[in-house]
Amino acid sequence: MATTAQWIEGARPRTLPNAIAPVLVGTGAAASIDGVVWWKAVLALVVSLALIIGVNFANDYSDGIRGTDDERVGPLRLVGSGVASPRAVKSAAIGCFAVGAVAGLVLAVTSAWWLVVIGVVCIAGAWFYTGGSKPYGYSGFGEIAVFVFFGLVAVLGTEFVQAGRIDWAGVVSAVAVGSFSSAVLVANNLRDIDTDPDSGKNTLAVRLGDTRTRLLHLGLVVVPFAVTVALVARTPWALIALIALPLAARANKPVRSGETGLALIPALRDSGLAMLVWGLTTGIALAVS
Repeated sequence: MATTAQWIEGARPRTLPNAIAPVLVGTGAAASIDGVVWWKAVLALVVSLALIIGVNFANDYSDGIRGTDDERVGPLRLVGSGVASPRAVKSAAIGCFAVGAVAGLVLAVTSAWWLVVIGVVCIAGAWFYTGGSKPYGYSGFGEIAVFVFFGLVAVLGTEFVQAGRIDWAGVVSAVAVGSFSSAVLVANNLRDIDTDPDSGKNTLAVRLGDTRTRLLHLGLVVVPFAVTVALVARTPWALIALIALPLAARANKPVRSGETGLALIPALRDSGLAMLVWGLTTGIALAVS
């Protein structure tokens, strides 16, 4: 039976910036158009955290029963390592999705009922990333899904449920957060580029090849800072987000220097940290505007 520490590691806490940053930015965007509602911001955070932890457990379950994690390079996987049963991990994933669904339903009831449809699509996207007979994450669409769900949907959804509308600042900020989230996944898939094809996992990194994947990571961590410059049109305070630039450069360093395998784990960590710092500073800048 897995220990509490192993369950926490299996939840992959290093991915939590992907859930926190979009809510910070979306709330800042809502505040910038005088629409912040704090209890809705908290519920949006619950939804985002529940979905990302749920998708981590769902991936652990699906990859584990397929044997994808038999030659695991990165952090502990519960099913693949044998410390937890597939049934237990699947139940954990479903439990997380249920928590997210309840919080999302409250937001939909108090905002717009069509958000229920988006919520269903988000949960389905989380499950079928590695689940089902033809998981789209095995076909190179993972980065697109992350960009959409933890970028566009998460940021703009957070802004909409509070302010009742979205604006251009929210849209460009959503693109920035989506780029950061995709950069985390690109670094992850670059780490596994040599072993994923053996299990039939043709990620975007596998399809692009080593060199172009490294260039893609660089482009993705640059986009948010171009957005920072654009947000000056809303508030000059947006420039405080440039303090995340050294973190982004540090995240890209092992990628551009040709590191492989475990040596790429800092790229995942620092891509997430850069996203969190960028999201926090941008959210504050938009709020004070």
